[in-house]
Order: sequence, then structure tokens, then C-alpha cells
Amino acid sequence: MTDQRVCFVGDSYVAGVGDPTALGWVGRVAAAAVSAGLPTTSYNLGVRGQTGPEIAARILTEVPPRLDAAGDPRLVVSFGANDTVEVDGRRRTTLADSVAALERIRGSISVPLLVVGPPAVGDLLQNQRLAQLDAALHGAAIRRGVPYVGLFARTSDSQLWRHEVVGSDGYHPGADGYDLLARIVAPDILRWLRSTS
Repeated sequence: MTDQRVCFVGDSYVAGVGDPTALGWVGRVAAAAVSAGLPTTSYNLGVRGQTGPEIAARILTEVPPRLDAAGDPRLVVSFGANDTVEVDGRRRTTLADSVAALERIRGSISVPLLVVGPPAVGDLLQNQRLAQLDAALHGAAIRRGVPYVGLFARTSDSQLWRHEVVGSDGYHPGADGYDLLARIVAPDILRWLRSTS
């Protein structure tokens, strides 16, 4: 049996912040993989508050020790909401720097990569910035031949997601919201895990 290992690297959504079950979407997808007969070893490397450039900066430190011995190593990356936060009227990260972070990740790790885009938040103006970032990250992924699973449009249109986020801190959902994220991303991730690298 192939030793399949997957690192999920990203921000608070990857970490599952706000989920009382402590599973987040990553834990749910990992459970779905096992249930589907894909016994993967999953590593959750989500850090709350990090931007794309900060995530890219720690990839080479955190990922190789977990994947180097794997027969089928995989990397899932997700970021974006923190990149679009404004502090004192300025975005924490420019659109160009966010895209460059994804390009650095692709260039620094030679394992199959899948990107999960950012979901919507409870702030209209930030959602406008998130829509631009989502499109830019999607375009960058396509140019590099990397599969991209978009969350922004599906969560923007979801009454459940809006209820979960607005009823919390404006960003993080509870269990039902993470269940929604998992239902969106799981089919594409499981298909990708079944594919040959």
C-alpha cells in the first residue's frame, strides 16, 4: 500500500478556529478520505492570523519533515482572508504579494499541490477584496497547472454560511459552517488523492 501523506497548510480556516468539534474542514476531509478507502496520514498546519507570504515563508521548514519519506506526498494550501484585512487603512498584503506567495510555494515544493481558495467573510468591503484575490489566486493556479477549489462564490451565496459567520466573529463559522466547507472541497480533494502524482 502506498504511503500517502498530506500536509494541509494555511490560516485559521485550515486550523478550524471556531469549530466546537475541533475538526474544521480539514478533519472532516481527512475522515472522508479514510471512509472512502484512502488511508492517508494528514497533518494540519494551520496558523491563525497568517497571510499568504507568512505561510509561504514556513513551507520549507514544516512540510519536508512530514513528507520526505512518503511514497505519495501531497500538499494542500489555503490562505487569503488575512491578506485582505485592512490595518490603519492599508491591506496587510498586496494582491501581487499574495499571488507571489502562491508562486513561491509552487516553486519551492516539488510535490503535487492543490489550492483551496478563501471563503467569504461578514464584511462587504472585505468581500470585494476577497473576490479579487480569489480570482487572482485561481488564475495563478491555472497558469501553473495546479488544481484550485474555490470557496468564495459558494460561501457568498450560502445563507447558512452567512448565518454562521455573522453569528460568530465575522470570520469563523461553527460546526455547520465547517461542515459546509468540507462538503464543498471534499469531492475535489478525494478525486485528487486518488489520482496518480
